Amino acid sequence: MKTETLVERLAAELTPVRRIARPAARLAWWLLVSMPAACLVVWSFGFRPDLAARLADRAFLVEEGAALLTALVGIYAALCAGLPDQPGWKLWLPMAPMALWLGVLGRQCLGVGPEGLQVTSDVMCIPAVAMGALVPAIAIVVMLRHGGKFRTTHACLCGALGAAALGAAALRLYHMEDAAIMVIVWQLGSVALFSLLAGAIGRMLVDTTPGGIRRGRT
Repeated sequence: MKTETLVERLAAELTPVRRIARPAARLAWWLLVSMPAACLVVWSFGFRPDLAARLADRAFLVEEGAALLTALVGIYAALCAGLPDQPGWKLWLPMAPMALWLGVLGRQCLGVGPEGLQVTSDVMCIPAVAMGALVPAIAIVVMLRHGGKFRTTHACLCGALGAAALGAAALRLYHMEDAAIMVIVWQLGSVALFSLLAGAIGRMLVDTTPGGIRRGRT
């Protein structure tokens, strides 16, 4: 087949392709799905009895704000990672609110004695964070499957971080554990665990459907 004939045939058989929305717009859609789901989880367990007092504590507000910011920036970074026209440095944006989150909790640890640094079992944090992160995680997986398939491992890692951070933020509204070391070990530990698992297996979930921009292993 001549080159001119091939070009003409390709041009004649082209079908319109819907342009992928910008990451900020897709983040707004993720919020519309995820925030009501997280609120429903909190409502189903019931607000912690001392929530009003905790909301008057600046350290608690900063901690919750850092967790929510980690969720937002993590999802934004995941949506950016899936597009080849987005710079790679955006993948590292979640590290800033994550560092703030860890720093607030670390500072609280410095103000307690040895008794306050004892770690006891609080395994329920793992399924509780998973429950709050379930719908947000499903939402970001669906968005990544129908978006650009580029740097999918990084996209899944950031997406899981965002979803798990939202689940951890919701957990703090109904779970009474306030010891900073326990929050770091069990709640932030759960966030890290889910993020690493998603980074390891998330590529299989995202790359199983056709569509979007597909690239080799990254």
